[in-house]
Amino acid sequence: MPFELTDPGVLVLGLVVLAIVILIMGAKPVPQGLEYTVERFGRYTVTLRPGLRLIVPFMDRIGAKMNMMETVLDVPSQEVITKDNAVVQVDGVVFYQVLDAAKAAYEVRNLERAILNLTMTNIRTVMGSMDLDELLSERDQINARLLTIVDDATEPWGVKVTRIEIKDISPPRDLVESMARQMKAEREKRAVVLEAEGARQAAVLRAEGEKKAAVLEAEGRREAAFRDAEAREREAEAEARATQFVSDAIAAGNVQAINYFVAQRYVEALGRFATSPNQKILFLPLEASSVIGAIGGITEIAREAFGNNGPDGGAGPGGGSAGGGRPRPPSRPPSRPATGGPAGGAGGAGGDRPVAGGPVPRPVPPGPWGRGSGGDQA
Repeated sequence: MPFELTDPGVLVLGLVVLAIVILIMGAKPVPQGLEYTVERFGRYTVTLRPGLRLIVPFMDRIGAKMNMMETVLDVPSQEVITKDNAVVQVDGVVFYQVLDAAKAAYEVRNLERAILNLTMTNIRTVMGSMDLDELLSERDQINARLLTIVDDATEPWGVKVTRIEIKDISPPRDLVESMARQMKAEREKRAVVLEAEGARQAAVLRAEGEKKAAVLEAEGRREAAFRDAEAREREAEAEARATQFVSDAIAAGNVQAINYFVAQRYVEALGRFATSPNQKILFLPLEASSVIGAIGGITEIAREAFGNNGPDGGAGPGGGSAGGGRPRPPSRPPSRPATGGPAGGAGGAGGDRPVAGGPVPRPVPPGPWGRGSGGDQA
């Protein structure tokens, strides 16, 4: 049985098929990371987010499919003239992300080309204002300045420039060789400066050490001088005390102290002659009788100190006999006759023995014992 177009079942079936076709045409699945712009009769109306979206068929259509993920764009190599007229080859990379699909689709044509040209021109501007040394050593500063400039310029396009990196800076070969020579010269200069600095510090330290040594040596000499002066002072005090004792003995009438003092000096002088490195020959006799006489005087001092009056019973300090006893024979012939004892009167008929002291002292006035015809008086 043939179908007729006026049949209600055919009409319903056609409407169902038409609805299905319209639904299929209006359903638009949007992948993750992309956004679609919708145009109605050629005018932007809405942006479709990721997922299954519906539009009005025959009235709306998909305008632009924008990638919302961060995108990497290589900057091709180009020549840049620096501030000091050095020509270098520079390339880089740009990272950007579309934040507004409508602006990125309708505010600029060919977004990637626009970003690429903008980056290249700003690279020449920024790097052309710097010297070659700054260009090679301050890449972070270059990247920061480029990022600020390009990001501000692309903001109306709905794009966020996240990073700009300079990959390679290639100076010419002759410039690289000259830079190597310059670096070598600079390092040699630093080495020379460091050596000179080390030598200067060593000289300073050596001078300080010598100064401290000289100061310590001077302090040592000063201390030694103080000790020597103190020793000489003590010696002088002892000498003065000894001289005072001798003077007191002489004042008390004991002339034999002079003999002891002179004999001591005489013997010391002979000892110095004997031990001198320049004087090895001594001509004798060297007033030896005077030395023996001085030693005899020392014996007399000892006898008087211990209270020994001699075997003759003499009581006079000069050795004369008090009761006219016989005189004690001298140990040696006197060089000249004695005129009197050093402390007592001159011997009388009984005979006083001569003084056993070095050089014969000058005659002295009669002592408190007086001078008698038969010897010294008590």
